[in-house]
This record gives sequence, structure tokens and C-alpha cells, in this order.
Amino acid sequence: MRMVASQLPESSSLPCRIPLRRVHPGRRTLNPLSRWGEQAELPRLGASSPGDKPSFVPLTKYMDVQYFGEIGLGTPPQNFSVVFDTGSSNLWVPSRRCHFFSVPCLTPLWPSDLGFHHRFNPKASSSFRPNGTKFAIHYGTGRLNGILSEDKLTIGGIKGASVVFGEALWEPSLVFTFAHFDGILGLGFPILAVEGVRPPLDILVEQGLLEKPVFSFYLNRDPDVADGGELVLGGSDPAHYIPPLTFVPVTIPAYWQIHMERVKVGTGLTLCAQGCAAILDTGTSLITGPTEEIRALNVAIGGIPLLAGAYLIQCSEIPTLPPVSFLLGGVWFNLTAKDYVIQVDSTRTGSGSQKRYLSRSSGRGEALDMPPPAGPLWILGDVFLGTYVAVFDRGDTHSGARVGLARARPRRTGQQGGGPAQAQFSGGRPS
Repeated sequence: MRMVASQLPESSSLPCRIPLRRVHPGRRTLNPLSRWGEQAELPRLGASSPGDKPSFVPLTKYMDVQYFGEIGLGTPPQNFSVVFDTGSSNLWVPSRRCHFFSVPCLTPLWPSDLGFHHRFNPKASSSFRPNGTKFAIHYGTGRLNGILSEDKLTIGGIKGASVVFGEALWEPSLVFTFAHFDGILGLGFPILAVEGVRPPLDILVEQGLLEKPVFSFYLNRDPDVADGGELVLGGSDPAHYIPPLTFVPVTIPAYWQIHMERVKVGTGLTLCAQGCAAILDTGTSLITGPTEEIRALNVAIGGIPLLAGAYLIQCSEIPTLPPVSFLLGGVWFNLTAKDYVIQVDSTRTGSGSQKRYLSRSSGRGEALDMPPPAGPLWILGDVFLGTYVAVFDRGDTHSGARVGLARARPRRTGQQGGGPAQAQFSGGRPS
């Protein structure tokens, strides 16, 4: 089916804006090229908003591969930094009641560069309501469990929403210990939510605090500025993108999954030749796909294989690397080498600053090798969503869910260095 370009209808009220900013990581040990938020298995089902003016909440951008920002829980609000993740549907934060041997509970005793996580204190909130239901979430590179609780959510200028969220009591995975965020706020469909909890977006709409279940991401990938972009709840901002928006229908309303018609690398390599599924996921840093196709893609861009699925790219070759193009809704969405190559380290030498770039094609040997009819499957993560603004529209009783895509407005770019580079293509597993 060929999709035509269209735009979201005008809204009588302005959306809630959530700005993003960058945090400079320094010498961190966290591997930023892992998909921390992939669900290992499909879980079972289960005050007024100032809508006439935008609201701003600072968010953090870590190495162009993690985007997260502040929310408040409780009365008065206790602040937490969370990843706004379209690949999951639960809200959870660390709990002050967590197990002593859960490593994130010890982080206040550690140096700040090892990660400090805020913990929710139910005794400090006058609006807290206990629930007590146990929950567990398994991610591709981490897991956690705890209990469900209920309290007021503050997000941007929206206040007073009563949400059920998870208090994480046990986080044994190091990925959460060293993460630059406290928790996760899922923006996926209700079917993904564990214990049948209503996702925060649904609650905001049901309680009349948000006009419609629409949101958009603008991710700023300029490494030289603090601004990390913006999450807009309730709509999109045309200032973020070059119109028109091309809308593609969601094929399976769980993850934000759409149909992708084809992938091309330059003029010599075609992937996803018979069409395939693609998931637009803000919780994935890279672009992932089937093992053999990702391997062929890395070969086509001249990647030198290293250990654990990593590929090395010399920065001097970046200007000559071919574009990687994705056919979605009858429109080609192109990524240049500057889009799909990431700087992961910068060192100072006697002759000046030297930048390093690395490449990855298969996360620790795991692959997206899903047979038909569910596969082949690709995940378009922040590499793609940093180049193209995405408008996620849940739809209503008259229209189905859809995703609108348009190229982000140009940002300031800098010169690439002469060191190695890492292309952002991976074969990590979402299941």
C-alpha cells in the first residue's frame, strides 16, 4: 500500500513541550551502544493541564545515544530522570524501599561519576496510595522487579494525573547501575504494559489532561551543543521539521511497528528486498536488523570487523561513504555517513584533539533473525529518529494508529576528526 504525505490537523490548544539538553559524559564506562530497553518477552494485557501554553522540562542527552528527562512523582513532586521509550509501556523508578544488595541502592555511597539514582520515597508524598502488586520486567540487557504504587504524575506543565507506576526494588543488572537515567516512562501501546497497568499517555488523555494521544520527538544530535531536542506531548512543532510529514500506518499496535518496503546502501546493495517490518523505537540507540543483512551493510560501508560485532571506520573515509536509504510509505528516507556514524570517544594529544569512532553490527551475537510472518524485522532507533522527526499518533475510533516522518531541520555541524569511527547498525534482539 502506498501512503500519501499529510499533516496532523490543527489543534485548539498548544501541546506540552519537554525540552532536551545534553550532559557531557566525560570518561564513562557505560557502553552506549546497547539496547537497554528491549523487552525480552511480550507481557500479558492488561488538577487540570495548562493546555493553552507550552511547558518545559530539562532532559539529558548522553553521547547522542540516550535521551531522557525529568518527571515528578508525588506531592510535592519528587524528580526523576526517565527515558521516554516508545518500545515499552510501563513507568518505573527506583524505590527507597529497594533491597540493600540491589546495586543502584548503593549508588548514593559511590562517587558521582559511577551514577547516582534518585529513589522514590512514599512517606514523603501526601498523595501516595499503596497498591502492592508485584511486577517484573525483563529487557534485552537488563531486568528488574518490584511493586506497583499509585501517585500523582507531573510532566512538563501537566500536573495531577493519578498513575500506577513501578517502584523498583531489585535491579541486579549493571546496565541500570551505570545508566544516566533513573527509570523509564513507556510510550508504547497498552498491550506491552506488565500487570495490565494503563500507560501514562492513556491516563493523561483519559483524565482530560491531554487533548489527544499524539506525541513527537525532535532529537538534536549536534555534539557541540547542550540542547538535546524536545519531546512534544499532544502534537508536534512544524519548526522542528521540513514539511510535509509522510504518514505510515502502524501494522501491529504493540510496539510502533510499520511496514518498510526496502533498504538500499548506495546504489549497489538492496536489503529488505521483499519488504519487512520496522519498529520506531526511541529506546534503541542504533539501527538493528537481521544478522546477514546488517553484516552486508557494514561491509558495504567499509567497516573493519572487531570483537563482539563492532566495526571500525576511519573518519577520513566518512565523506566518501554511501548513503543508507529506507523506503517508508513510498518515500525514501536517506541517512548520510554523518547521520549513521557516531563519535564515542575524544582524546587530547600533544598535537591537539583526536576523535575516535567505532562501529557495531550485532549486539553480543544476538540478532533480529525473525522468520515470516513476524519478520524480517528491523528497529529504527535514535540514529534514524535523530535525522527524522517522528510524530506518533495513536489515532481514535475512526482512524488507526500511524507515524508521521519528516526530515529534522538542519543543525550546526562540525568537522569530523581523523580517528576511527563506529557506525550505528546492530543486530540486537528485541524479543
